[in-house]
Amino acid sequence: MENNQFSANFKENALYRLDESTRMIEKSLVEITEEELWLKPNGVLNSIGNLMLHLCGNMTQYVVSSLGNIPDLRNRGEEFSLDGGFSKEVLEQQLKTTVNRVKETILRASDAELLRERNVQGFSLSGIGIVLHVVEHYSYHTGQIAFWVKLLKNKSLGFYDGLDLNIKNEA
Repeated sequence: MENNQFSANFKENALYRLDESTRMIEKSLVEITEEELWLKPNGVLNSIGNLMLHLCGNMTQYVVSSLGNIPDLRNRGEEFSLDGGFSKEVLEQQLKTTVNRVKETILRASDAELLRERNVQGFSLSGIGIVLHVVEHYSYHTGQIAFWVKLLKNKSLGFYDGLDLNIKNEA
């Protein structure tokens, strides 16, 4: 596979995973109330609202700022210290806007930018490493949000309803 094909395939798969996590969070948010958005199970865990703010901050810092070569204005502490002030609708729109900016930045990244090393949050990462981090980090917190909603509502979220997930792999 040539570099351009590899790069295009890598980007396509990263964007697919970002969209998948967004879909799962949207499906989770439908199930909870505005009050449940900001519930914290205990002093060391975060509310769904805090996790959504954190995802926006992390994706902006890593991809939009670093990979996009614009100043880093993140206030990470605020993402975890707030205990309200945003509705589900506002947070969902902020998340979608952030994901769209991330996807646009990834699509615009040249092969040279995907290979260039840079420091983000104290870590030395290539552009590929940055994209992998954001996809993985988004997926990780999506799972936390889904778990929290399932715990609150005692129900399946049906992420894959209608799909046969028992289909065997093709060789």
